Amino acid sequence: MLALNILETYIVPPLEEPIRLSDLRAGTFSLIVSRKAFTKLIKANLVLVNNKKSTTATPLLGGEIITVFRDQTPSNKPSITIALEVIYEDEYLAIINKPPGVEVSGNKRYTITNALDKALKKSNQKDALQRPEPIHRLDYPTSGCLLIGKTASSVMKLNRAFQEKKIDKVYYAITIGNQKTSGIIKVPLEGKSCISHFKVIDSVASIKYGVLNLVKLIPETGRKHQLRKHLAAIQCPIMGDLKYGNPNATGQGNGLYLHAYSLEFKHPETGVVISKTLQLPKKFTRIFKQIRL
Repeated sequence: MLALNILETYIVPPLEEPIRLSDLRAGTFSLIVSRKAFTKLIKANLVLVNNKKSTTATPLLGGEIITVFRDQTPSNKPSITIALEVIYEDEYLAIINKPPGVEVSGNKRYTITNALDKALKKSNQKDALQRPEPIHRLDYPTSGCLLIGKTASSVMKLNRAFQEKKIDKVYYAITIGNQKTSGIIKVPLEGKSCISHFKVIDSVASIKYGVLNLVKLIPETGRKHQLRKHLAAIQCPIMGDLKYGNPNATGQGNGLYLHAYSLEFKHPETGVVISKTLQLPKKFTRIFKQIRL
């Protein structure tokens, strides 16, 4: 049986002409980040109009009471144990150090998502989630800062912050080849505009690879594999990137040299700026020994 709690209610103001339920403007609900997200809730039977079931085509004339629910039914997904480093946690959210070689989510059993309920403390907030949720994704081979939501409201607000580019992310990578000191990569991906900023912090000669660079990366957009694709596009692929780089440049089998170094954002509930960083992995500092970021 479903366990439903009210997420939000809204009274439709007077309308000049009828509209469909799914055509309510974005921002109508403070905790629903987009019309697409609202449509998903309607299709999941989590939206009532005047306490009656609704569809996306349900007409609104004005004066209707719309009630949006959240599903708190206990999950039947597996719960596993992964030793996760928690670098920040409160009642609403957490930041963990994602290890490389683990999927954030998906159909597999061994994922970060399936380990969060054991790795994090249970929130005492009224809208606490049964299972904490990752707010964004890091690739399977990427390590570093991963933001987690622990309540329904924090997940909604943090998702909106990502959409509005209000969460600052910094990555570091080791790239191969002669790379300009700094620049902006604007190669479109998936038919959409895509922007990445880079700055070379240091370079060292390599007998095997020619030149290796420690590069600071700031993605302005968030497409799948954006940084990996962009660096490959300028002929300076990330070391260990077997998919987009040189399959022979394996970095002695140490995986992908890409690390999510920091996150900075305003706390969705308190407004306090949260700024957290993670040291570079040892495989980075073995190559760039004297670097202080």
